[in-house]
Amino acid sequence: MTTTRKLCLLADWRKIARRAWSVRLSIVAAIFTAAEVVVPLFGDVLPRGVFVLLAFSASIGAAIARLVAQPEMHR
Repeated sequence: MTTTRKLCLLADWRKIARRAWSVRLSIVAAIFTAAEVVVPLFGDVLPRGVFVLLAFSASIGAAIARLVAQPEMHR
């Protein structure tokens, strides 16, 4: 027997998107990932792999932020 669950947004998803550190850090990680692709096209400005490490750090931060209490979310 399989149970099908319907995907639905939280009632306060707009507030969460604006205030949650996990969302902010996920966006930063995406920017660093895109930079890793774009920057080498314009020359070697930074050592190789810097943006990968930054994106990795932001991704880990986002995962941790999902577990940390964020009191400002409840205002």
